[in-house]
Amino acid sequence: MPSLRTRANEIIFGSDTTAGKAFDLVLLVAIVLSVITVVLESVPSIRAEHSTAIDVCEWVFTAIFTIEYAVRIWCAASALRYVRSFFGIVDFLSIIPTYISLFIPASHTLLIVRALRLLRVFRILKLGRYMKEASVLRSAVAASRRKIVVFLLAVGIILVIAASAMYLLEGEINEQFDSIPKTLYWAVVTMTTVGYGDATPITVLGKCLAAIMMLIGYSMIIIPTGILTVEISHASRNVDNGCPLCMDGRTNPGDRFCRGCGKLMN
Repeated sequence: MPSLRTRANEIIFGSDTTAGKAFDLVLLVAIVLSVITVVLESVPSIRAEHSTAIDVCEWVFTAIFTIEYAVRIWCAASALRYVRSFFGIVDFLSIIPTYISLFIPASHTLLIVRALRLLRVFRILKLGRYMKEASVLRSAVAASRRKIVVFLLAVGIILVIAASAMYLLEGEINEQFDSIPKTLYWAVVTMTTVGYGDATPITVLGKCLAAIMMLIGYSMIIIPTGILTVEISHASRNVDNGCPLCMDGRTNPGDRFCRGCGKLMN
């Protein structure tokens, strides 16, 4: 007969049992409701009309999460390891702002950090099977980081040149471009194809420059896409040849042992 602490550990830290899945599901519902409460509290009209109800809900959720945090520490295989883990830190940060708000009222808005706890959905839905794809994407981004940095530097240079040119063309006759910082904002908005329209050139040359910036913006979309596509293709081949135990992409075809964990390859 397992002890109460062992049973609590299976329910709280595991999701393979019916009780564990039910606990995680109830916890996720509570987290979602607490985040919604914080969001609604930020609306002035709702806060003015339902401030008492919101405060009560906030303290109820805080009490629930405080008890849950204490029980996790009590039943964890290693309390210190849990407290220092990512979820342990998030669990702590999700309750401490309410207590701090007793002394610093504005700090309760930090409770939105509870949204991070929704990451526990990975345990319930068994999304761990997609870690291989996540590993491919991570490897691709890491492999292309230098190319992306060079690309961003090139974009930055083009933005500064375009902003300076627009300032020379429109600065004296258009108050929307009377400084380089303003024209730099316009250049970023134009090149990213957002186009708010709150700053528009009025001269012919200014409009021509704007058109060129728009075309450059569209053409630049394909550059980072192409870089990542190539690296994702390379990373996929490496992971496919990887160890089924640790998914180490460094394992090469023909290796007898995994270079990451030492497992004997079939």
